Amino acid sequence: MPDQNVIVLTAPSGAGKTTIAHRVLAAMPEMQFSVSATPRDARPDETDGEDYHFLSTEDFERRIEHGDLLEYEEVYPGQFYGTLRSEIEAKAEEGPVLLDIDVDGALNVKQRFGDDALVIFIAPPSKDELRNRLKGRGTEDEQTLADRLNRAERELEKVDAFDAVVVNDDLDAAVEETLTQIRQFTAP
Repeated sequence: MPDQNVIVLTAPSGAGKTTIAHRVLAAMPEMQFSVSATPRDARPDETDGEDYHFLSTEDFERRIEHGDLLEYEEVYPGQFYGTLRSEIEAKAEEGPVLLDIDVDGALNVKQRFGDDALVIFIAPPSKDELRNRLKGRGTEDEQTLADRLNRAERELEKVDAFDAVVVNDDLDAAVEETLTQIRQFTAP
Protein backbone atom coordinates (compact mmCIF):
# COMPACT_ATOMS: atom_id res chain seq x y z
CA MET A 1 0.00 0.00 0.00
CA PRO A 2 1.28 3.50 -0.76
CA ASP A 3 2.64 5.46 2.19
CA GLN A 4 -0.39 7.61 2.98
CA ASN A 5 -2.36 8.59 6.04
CA VAL A 6 -5.39 6.55 7.03
CA ILE A 7 -7.98 8.30 9.17
CA VAL A 8 -10.81 6.33 10.73
CA LEU A 9 -14.00 7.69 12.27
CA THR A 10 -15.80 5.17 14.41
CA ALA A 11 -18.70 5.32 16.85
CA PRO A 12 -21.75 3.51 18.10
CA SER A 13 -24.68 3.75 15.71
CA GLY A 14 -26.40 7.10 16.18
CA ALA A 15 -23.40 9.03 17.57
CA GLY A 16 -23.03 11.07 14.37
CA LYS A 17 -19.87 9.72 12.75
CA THR A 18 -21.28 9.69 9.21
CA THR A 19 -22.52 13.27 9.52
CA ILE A 20 -19.09 14.31 10.80
CA ALA A 21 -17.40 12.33 8.02
CA HIS A 22 -19.41 14.25 5.39
CA ARG A 23 -18.43 17.57 6.99
CA VAL A 24 -14.75 16.54 7.11
CA LEU A 25 -14.83 15.63 3.42
CA ALA A 26 -16.41 18.99 2.56
CA ALA A 27 -13.78 20.88 4.57
CA MET A 28 -10.81 18.85 3.28
CA PRO A 29 -11.17 18.28 -0.48
CA GLU A 30 -7.82 16.45 -0.55
CA MET A 31 -9.33 13.74 1.67
CA GLN A 32 -10.40 10.55 -0.13
CA PHE A 33 -13.40 8.60 1.17
CA SER A 34 -13.22 4.82 1.39
CA VAL A 35 -16.55 3.29 0.39
CA SER A 36 -17.30 0.19 2.46
CA ALA A 37 -18.53 -3.11 1.01
CA THR A 38 -21.57 -5.08 2.13
CA PRO A 39 -23.53 -8.07 0.90
CA ARG A 40 -26.85 -6.50 1.86
CA ASP A 41 -29.27 -5.09 -0.68
CA ALA A 42 -29.14 -1.39 -1.46
CA ARG A 43 -31.85 0.76 0.07
CA PRO A 44 -33.89 2.92 -2.36
CA ASP A 45 -31.81 6.03 -1.64
CA GLU A 46 -28.41 4.28 -1.92
CA THR A 47 -26.10 4.11 -4.93
CA ASP A 48 -23.60 1.33 -5.58
CA GLY A 49 -20.04 2.65 -5.44
CA GLU A 50 -21.06 5.82 -3.60
CA ASP A 51 -22.85 4.66 -0.45
CA TYR A 52 -21.46 1.11 -0.43
CA HIS A 53 -20.04 -1.44 -2.80
CA PHE A 54 -23.01 -3.82 -2.86
CA LEU A 55 -21.71 -7.36 -3.37
CA SER A 56 -23.43 -10.70 -3.47
CA THR A 57 -22.99 -12.84 -0.37
CA GLU A 58 -20.90 -15.26 -2.43
CA ASP A 59 -18.62 -12.48 -3.70
CA PHE A 60 -18.21 -11.03 -0.19
CA GLU A 61 -17.31 -14.48 1.20
CA ARG A 62 -14.88 -15.10 -1.68
CA ARG A 63 -13.18 -11.79 -0.98
CA ILE A 64 -12.80 -12.75 2.67
CA GLU A 65 -11.23 -16.08 1.67
CA HIS A 66 -8.79 -14.36 -0.72
CA GLY A 67 -7.76 -11.70 1.82
CA ASP A 68 -9.24 -8.89 -0.27
CA LEU A 69 -10.76 -7.17 2.77
CA LEU A 70 -8.63 -5.03 5.05
CA GLU A 71 -11.24 -5.56 7.75
CA TYR A 72 -14.77 -6.89 7.97
CA GLU A 73 -17.31 -7.45 10.70
CA GLU A 74 -20.71 -8.95 11.22
CA VAL A 75 -22.04 -5.73 12.72
CA TYR A 76 -25.48 -7.19 13.43
CA PRO A 77 -26.64 -10.76 12.84
CA GLY A 78 -26.43 -11.40 9.11
CA GLN A 79 -25.26 -7.82 8.37
CA PHE A 80 -21.65 -7.79 7.19
CA TYR A 81 -19.59 -4.74 6.29
CA GLY A 82 -15.95 -4.45 5.31
CA THR A 83 -13.23 -2.39 3.70
CA LEU A 84 -11.81 -3.56 0.39
CA ARG A 85 -8.01 -3.41 0.22
CA SER A 86 -8.32 -2.27 -3.40
CA GLU A 87 -10.44 0.69 -2.28
CA ILE A 88 -7.79 1.88 0.19
CA GLU A 89 -4.93 1.32 -2.27
CA ALA A 90 -6.64 3.25 -5.07
CA LYS A 91 -7.71 6.15 -2.85
CA ALA A 92 -4.32 6.40 -1.07
CA GLU A 93 -2.74 7.27 -4.41
CA GLU A 94 -4.70 10.54 -4.34
CA GLY A 95 -4.35 11.64 -0.70
CA PRO A 96 -5.24 10.80 2.89
CA VAL A 97 -8.03 8.23 3.15
CA LEU A 98 -11.04 8.57 5.45
CA LEU A 99 -12.87 5.46 6.66
CA ASP A 100 -16.28 5.59 8.36
CA ILE A 101 -16.51 2.13 9.96
CA ASP A 102 -17.73 0.24 13.01
CA VAL A 103 -15.75 0.02 16.25
CA ASP A 104 -14.33 -3.49 15.86
CA GLY A 105 -13.30 -2.77 12.28
CA ALA A 106 -11.57 0.41 13.46
CA LEU A 107 -9.61 -1.58 16.03
CA ASN A 108 -8.52 -3.96 13.27
CA VAL A 109 -7.36 -1.07 11.07
CA LYS A 110 -5.42 0.43 13.99
CA GLN A 111 -3.76 -2.91 14.66
CA ARG A 112 -2.83 -3.24 10.97
CA PHE A 113 -1.51 0.32 10.44
CA GLY A 114 -0.35 1.34 13.92
CA ASP A 115 0.90 4.93 13.97
CA ASP A 116 0.11 5.31 10.25
CA ALA A 117 -3.59 5.41 11.18
CA LEU A 118 -5.47 7.95 13.26
CA VAL A 119 -8.59 6.43 14.78
CA ILE A 120 -11.09 8.88 16.25
CA PHE A 121 -13.96 7.63 18.38
CA ILE A 122 -17.07 9.80 18.09
CA ALA A 123 -18.90 9.48 21.40
CA PRO A 124 -22.48 10.44 22.15
CA PRO A 125 -22.91 12.94 25.00
CA SER A 126 -24.81 10.27 26.97
CA LYS A 127 -26.51 6.92 26.57
CA ASP A 128 -29.90 8.63 26.93
CA GLU A 129 -29.08 11.02 24.08
CA LEU A 130 -27.93 8.10 21.94
CA ARG A 131 -31.27 6.36 22.58
CA ASN A 132 -33.12 9.57 21.64
CA ARG A 133 -31.14 9.94 18.41
CA LEU A 134 -31.77 6.35 17.39
CA LYS A 135 -35.48 6.64 18.18
CA GLY A 136 -35.62 9.95 16.33
CA ARG A 137 -34.45 8.31 13.12
CA GLY A 138 -37.76 6.46 12.93
CA THR A 139 -36.02 3.48 11.33
CA GLU A 140 -35.70 1.23 14.36
CA ASP A 141 -38.26 -1.17 15.75
CA GLU A 142 -38.01 -1.94 19.48
CA GLN A 143 -35.84 -5.05 18.96
CA THR A 144 -33.45 -3.30 16.57
CA LEU A 145 -33.22 -0.36 18.94
CA ALA A 146 -32.41 -2.69 21.84
CA ASP A 147 -29.77 -4.48 19.72
CA ARG A 148 -28.13 -1.20 18.73
CA LEU A 149 -28.10 0.06 22.33
CA ASN A 150 -26.64 -3.22 23.62
CA ARG A 151 -23.93 -3.05 20.97
CA ALA A 152 -23.27 0.60 21.86
CA GLU A 153 -22.71 -0.40 25.50
CA ARG A 154 -19.98 -2.84 24.42
CA GLU A 155 -18.46 -0.32 22.01
CA LEU A 156 -18.33 2.47 24.61
CA GLU A 157 -16.26 0.16 26.82
CA LYS A 158 -13.51 0.20 24.15
CA VAL A 159 -13.15 3.99 24.00
CA ASP A 160 -9.65 3.95 25.57
CA ALA A 161 -8.26 1.91 22.66
CA PHE A 162 -8.52 4.85 20.24
CA ASP A 163 -6.18 7.73 19.45
CA ALA A 164 -8.74 10.44 20.20
CA VAL A 165 -12.28 10.80 21.48
CA VAL A 166 -14.62 13.52 20.26
CA VAL A 167 -17.89 13.93 22.14
CA ASN A 168 -20.65 14.92 19.73
CA ASP A 169 -22.81 17.05 21.98
CA ASP A 170 -22.57 20.04 19.61
CA LEU A 171 -22.16 19.04 15.96
CA ASP A 172 -20.22 22.12 14.81
CA ALA A 173 -17.80 21.85 17.75
CA ALA A 174 -17.38 18.10 17.18
CA VAL A 175 -16.60 18.68 13.50
CA GLU A 176 -14.02 21.36 14.37
CA GLU A 177 -12.37 19.11 16.96
CA THR A 178 -12.27 16.24 14.47
CA LEU A 179 -10.77 18.49 11.78
CA THR A 180 -8.12 19.71 14.23
CA GLN A 181 -7.14 16.12 15.08
CA ILE A 182 -6.94 15.16 11.41
CA ARG A 183 -4.97 18.24 10.37
CA GLN A 184 -2.43 17.65 13.14
CA PHE A 185 -2.07 14.04 12.06
CA THR A 186 -1.71 14.78 8.35
CA ALA A 187 0.57 17.80 8.70
CA PRO A 188 4.00 17.25 7.12
